[in-house]
Amino acid sequence: MTDSETHFSTEARGVPTGPGRFVTVNDIDAVEFVPGLEFRPVLGDNVMTNFVTYAPHTEAPVHVHEEEQVVIVLDGELEFVIDGETRLMRPGDVAVIPSWVPHGARTLEVGCTQVDVFTPPRKTLLDHARAQRD
Repeated sequence: MTDSETHFSTEARGVPTGPGRFVTVNDIDAVEFVPGLEFRPVLGDNVMTNFVTYAPHTEAPVHVHEEEQVVIVLDGELEFVIDGETRLMRPGDVAVIPSWVPHGARTLEVGCTQVDVFTPPRKTLLDHARAQRD
């Protein structure tokens, strides 16, 4: 097999764990822990993707959690801090945050849209994500 054939194999080597589904992000009720910061989580079996919208001049305080997180900026910009190091992130920029590493973010004059990927799923969003899924 070529690399392409291996990557896109149609040979099932296991049993599906459930049905697939499509989700429209704007149909998800937002969770807002601080004003101007909206979360719309989408839950899989072992992973969570969280669609995040920041209004201008909004802060996600520095915090830690056990879940590993990958942040992908889609639109706008924000200052992101990981373990004391701050970067201005713009569309296409990615941050990788291991478990228990302090991190936070804030927007300045413009808002921002980002996607967070959590594994395992972020505990503080699980109830909301389950309700949206079900």
